[in-house]
Amino acid sequence: MAKRTTTFVCQACGAVYTRWQGKCDACGEWNTIAEEASPLASAPAAQRPGRKGRLVALETLAGGSADAPRTPSGIHELDRVTGGGFVRGSVILIGGDPGIGKSTLLIQAAAAMAGRGERVVYVSGEEATGQVRLRAERLGLAGAKVALAAETNVEDILATLSDDPPPRLAVIDSIQTMWTDAVDSAPGTVAQVRGSAQALIRYAKTSGAAVILVGHVTKDGQIAGPRVVEHMVDAVLSFEGEGGHHFRILRALKNRFGPTDEIGVFEMTGRGLAEVANPSELFLSERDLGAPGTAVFAGMEGTRPLLVEIQALVAPSPLGTPRRAVVGWDSNRLAMVIAVLEAHCGVRLGQHDVYLNVAGGLRIGEPAADLAAAAALVSSLTGAALPADAVYFGEVSLSGAIRPVAHAAARLKEAMKLGFKRAVCPEGGREPVEPGLALAATGALAGLVADIAAEAPRRERREDPRREREESPRRERKDDPRRERNEPPRRESPDRPPAVTSRRQDG
Repeated sequence: MAKRTTTFVCQACGAVYTRWQGKCDACGEWNTIAEEASPLASAPAAQRPGRKGRLVALETLAGGSADAPRTPSGIHELDRVTGGGFVRGSVILIGGDPGIGKSTLLIQAAAAMAGRGERVVYVSGEEATGQVRLRAERLGLAGAKVALAAETNVEDILATLSDDPPPRLAVIDSIQTMWTDAVDSAPGTVAQVRGSAQALIRYAKTSGAAVILVGHVTKDGQIAGPRVVEHMVDAVLSFEGEGGHHFRILRALKNRFGPTDEIGVFEMTGRGLAEVANPSELFLSERDLGAPGTAVFAGMEGTRPLLVEIQALVAPSPLGTPRRAVVGWDSNRLAMVIAVLEAHCGVRLGQHDVYLNVAGGLRIGEPAADLAAAAALVSSLTGAALPADAVYFGEVSLSGAIRPVAHAAARLKEAMKLGFKRAVCPEGGREPVEPGLALAATGALAGLVADIAAEAPRRERREDPRREREESPRRERKDDPRRERNEPPRRESPDRPPAVTSRRQDG
C-alpha cells in the first residue's frame, strides 16, 4: 500500500517545504505555512506506464484573426475596465476588501444581463440563496431572472452548469470557499484554490461561458491564495475604496483582451453602485480654492484622463525627527521630491513635518504627479495659495529638471473641458495645445519654486508692547562675539539658491 506523505505549503505564495517553519523563504511572510496531505500514488512515476501523446495541429501567425466576441454587461464602467464586455470563454478574477461592494456590483451586472434574455448563474459559497435574494430586493432587482445556487463543491457546480445550455455568465463567489474531490486538503488551502480554479477555467474554455471568480484579499490588499491563479486567469480586477468615501474604483491589473490600469468609478448609494460618468468633477467637487497647499494634478488612469486634488501640509515639527506621512501616493517618491527640493531649490524642510494626501482616496502610481506634489509642498510651506485655474503635471528628476510625460494632450484636453485656464507642465512637449489654455512650460523645479515663493504673503509681525519692552534690553547687549569682531552678517553660498522657509507668522 502506498504511503501518504505530508508537505507544508505556504498559503500566500504556494511554496512547498518538507517541514514546518515560521517564515516562508520565498515570499517572506510569517505564519503562513500550513500542513497539507499529499495525494496517494499507486506506484512510483518511473513504474507507471506513460500515456502516448497525440499530434496537435499547428497554425501560423499569418492566419486570419478576428476580434474576440464580447457580451456587454450592461454597466458602462464595468465594460470600460474589461475592454468592452465579457469575452466568451474568459475567466476574470476580481478582488477587494470585505464589504467594498464586489457582490453588489456582480449582482447588478448579472441582473442587467438577465434582463436582456441572457442566461446567468450566480453561485454563492458564502451565503444562502435567501440572503442573496434579500440583497437583490434591497437593490430593486428582485424581478431579475438570475439563477441562484449555494454550493461549494466544484464537481457539483460543473455538473449543474453542464446540464443545460452553457450560461453566458457564471459568477463564483468566492473561489476560496470552493473545493474539489481531486485534491485531498481543506477548502481555502493553496492546493484546493489552485485545483478549483483549474477546473473552472477548463470549463470556461470548453463551453465558451464567461466565468467571474471572486477572491478574498490579505491584510496587505493582495488577492489571497496562490499567485499562480492570477497567472491562469485572463483578467485580474481590483475593487478599491476607502471606508470614509462614498465612491469605489474598479481597476484592471491584468487584462489579456483590453488595456491594463483602466479604471471604472462608481458611487455607493442606497440603491447599489451608481456609475460616475465624469470622475474629475467628483474628485474636485469639494475644493477649497483659497487654501495654500493644494494643487490640481492632471493624471492618467489607463486611457482615461483624470483630474484630482493633491493636498499638502507642512508644519513645524516638535520632534527631533520630522514625520513624513502620505496617503494615496508612494512614500518613496515623496521622500525623493523632498530631497530634490532641499538639494536644488533651497527649500528647508528638515525641521518640518510633511503630510501629503490625494483627495477622495484615489491611489496614484504614475511619476507625473511629482510636479503637483512639489508645488503643493512649497505652497503650504510659504503660505501662498496656488492659482485656482491651474493644473500641474510632470516628472521631477534627481537633478531638479522637469521631464516630459506621456499623453500630455489628453491631460490638457480634460483640464480645458473642466474650465481650467493654465497648465504648468514640462518643456519640450510635441503634442498640440488646446486653444484657450495657457501653458507655463518649465524646465527646472527651481523656477517653479521661485515663482510660488514670490507670491507668498508678507505679513509684519505684530508684537505686544509689553513683550517689546521686555526684549529691548536683550537687543542692546554688547557681548555678541560677532559685534566685537565687526563681522558682516552671514549670507547664503552663491552657488546655492536662497533658502525658502515658512512665512507663517503668529498674529
